Amino acid sequence: MIVIGIAGGTGSGKTTVVNEIARNFIDRDIAIIPQDAYYRDSSHLPLEERQKINFDHPDSIEFELLVNHIKKLKKGQSIEQPSYSYLTCSRLDKTTTVHPRKVIIVEGILCLTQRELRNLMDIKVFVDCEADLRLSRVIMRDIHERGRDAQKTLERYEETVRPMHIQFIEPTKHFADIIVPQGGRNLVAIDILTQYIDKQLSKQ
Repeated sequence: MIVIGIAGGTGSGKTTVVNEIARNFIDRDIAIIPQDAYYRDSSHLPLEERQKINFDHPDSIEFELLVNHIKKLKKGQSIEQPSYSYLTCSRLDKTTTVHPRKVIIVEGILCLTQRELRNLMDIKVFVDCEADLRLSRVIMRDIHERGRDAQKTLERYEETVRPMHIQFIEPTKHFADIIVPQGGRNLVAIDILTQYIDKQLSKQ
């Protein structure tokens, strides 16, 4: 089994990179673990308070559960991955069963911030992208997928997304084995990464 961590700023193109890699493997060979599924449950708080949570801070993620799940997968055990709703800002009752696979991809803006989680990874990737392009993607995503208007999205970007990126996310670039510039548009880098994964699998 190979565990790959893919980090990068919000809107950097991480999901595109993950999807492009996944296209090169059949379903039974790869499992994708989104960091966002592990946001801490805040259903006990009023919705107005939940919407104020800083989701770009490492404390918002239940990393202890994520680490435990990766360890189980490496031992050949299946896990029940939690589900999270961006609309209600709370964890859902349903879970998703994830079985051990040849390739496990852990994807999320903060997944390289935790030493214990990094130590479980065989390959660490940082998807890099210009700030203005990331901002435009964040605005489009938050409006269409998360029910926020443009003004609230811009306020959130200035108050939490940008400062958290500078404080927590950008520094994790130094932990990366591979940096993918231009985000998901860099098909050459994605192809090289895919070939590297294939090569590592052939050694096992």
